[in-house]
Amino acid sequence: MSTHRKSTEFGFTLIEALAASVILGTAVLAVGLLIIKMTSGSVESKDTSSATVLLSEKIEDLNRWDVDDPQVCVPTGLVTVGSVTSDITQTTTCSQGASASVNYYDDVYPSLSNGATTCPNPTAGCFAETVSSTVGTSLQYTTTFHSPDGIVQSTSANSPPSGVTFHRRWVIEANAPIAGSRRITVLVTKANATPPVTLQMSIVRP
Repeated sequence: MSTHRKSTEFGFTLIEALAASVILGTAVLAVGLLIIKMTSGSVESKDTSSATVLLSEKIEDLNRWDVDDPQVCVPTGLVTVGSVTSDITQTTTCSQGASASVNYYDDVYPSLSNGATTCPNPTAGCFAETVSSTVGTSLQYTTTFHSPDGIVQSTSANSPPSGVTFHRRWVIEANAPIAGSRRITVLVTKANATPPVTLQMSIVRP
């Protein structure tokens, strides 16, 4: 009787240990998945925040141009210039005669620097924003450094920096939504994000 009781108790102990192991393993897995989800959510939030800033920045940039400047005018006979579905570079001639080769897209590489070699003030960090543009037949990358003390400086290079890339495209529609106005729409994407980041904004101006 005593031997049977000990055998039964040993069996229960083994089952309990296995059950405890399963519960512990499940709990550890759940915590791991939660950490991954939180980290992913943090990265996604950062990407969305950066895309929003870059979107607003481009809208403001396009809004400051004179209505008869090739950067924002729509030539006579056309309804739109630029595109949010493909990269467009073209020579745009306004009705007033001004003409220029215009890129209706760019790539932006935002980054933070420790200030050791690249920032205007070597004792402080800075925010660096590199924007690509087509000059002639080649790409040029212009980096603007913004220091906390207000100093701003720019450098140019023939190769892109490392880091995350946001792609911007924009389209300008004549007489939209009403005659005499124009609608400017900017699209910002980060294709290599998980999930991909896509933001779009429009403004209407004379």
